[in-house]
Amino acid sequence: MSGILEESKKLGELWRGFWSARVLLTANNYRVFDYLQKLQSARTISKKLNTDLRATEILLDALTGLGLLKKRNGRYLNTPLSEKFLVSGRPYYQGDILSHADVLWKNWSELDEVIKTGKPNRKAFNQEAYILGMHNSASLKAKEVINTIGLKGVKNALDLGGGAGTYSIEMVKRGVNVTLFDRPQTIEIAKGVINKEGIKGINFIAGDFLSDDIGKSYDLIVISQVLHAYPEKDNLYVLKKCKKALNKCGRIVIQEFYVSRDRTKPAQGALFSVNMLVNTEGGRCYSSEEIRIWFLKTGFKKIQKQLIADSVLVIAEK
Repeated sequence: MSGILEESKKLGELWRGFWSARVLLTANNYRVFDYLQKLQSARTISKKLNTDLRATEILLDALTGLGLLKKRNGRYLNTPLSEKFLVSGRPYYQGDILSHADVLWKNWSELDEVIKTGKPNRKAFNQEAYILGMHNSASLKAKEVINTIGLKGVKNALDLGGGAGTYSIEMVKRGVNVTLFDRPQTIEIAKGVINKEGIKGINFIAGDFLSDDIGKSYDLIVISQVLHAYPEKDNLYVLKKCKKALNKCGRIVIQEFYVSRDRTKPAQGALFSVNMLVNTEGGRCYSSEEIRIWFLKTGFKKIQKQLIADSVLVIAEK
């Protein structure tokens, strides 16, 4: 490869990135992977999906090129990756987060206008896809996160902005009395997830944590992937409320996507800030140093952090 072509390779990979994403999202929308747990021809799949044969074959070939399918003698089959994560009903199913990403696609298409105005231009939103998608993501590391936090001495815990209840479920399994706080519509989705898991004993509070009472006498408060959706002033206010709600020496844990102090690395963290720019009023990805300063400003002590996968846990004590 000539020097100039090699130099431009990275640029090409970046601008073509949406090709792979769009192929995956469309395949998920059609539940392609549900039908390919055994070898099937493109004709069979197109009939089941009621789609054009030529278009279906091209899509399946692209999925094969991406490593999501295998092709044998003109027929297609899931790879272990897609079989584990993209088939409905699997323990680590990620299809809901892809459905959420499909909604985000529409909003990200307004980025030019958002950059001009500084205001989100959210044309699409699906609360169920969002909450279930967060459950997909959290389920991959819930055990590790709770292990890292540690539940020794924890009798009562609050899962603030707890979404589908992924962390609530994990804590209840370990004998903790858990209260899940979130908006009314989210609470109803969470109840469905929790009932499906066969879990009992989780308490629910429906409301807005900026304006409503969040309860009291907690030994632990978990705020996972929530504060990036809010501006700093709101987050400081929430932390003050949490401090009042904690017992003496109670702990608070904030989990957020990891981003460096200058908010440029890794790329995923910097790009997630763009996602918040497009979809929220004042949200962005916050560094662990910024969160540490919030804790100091609101009177917490014994602050520590722990990296887990693409996230950071910042833990403090009242």
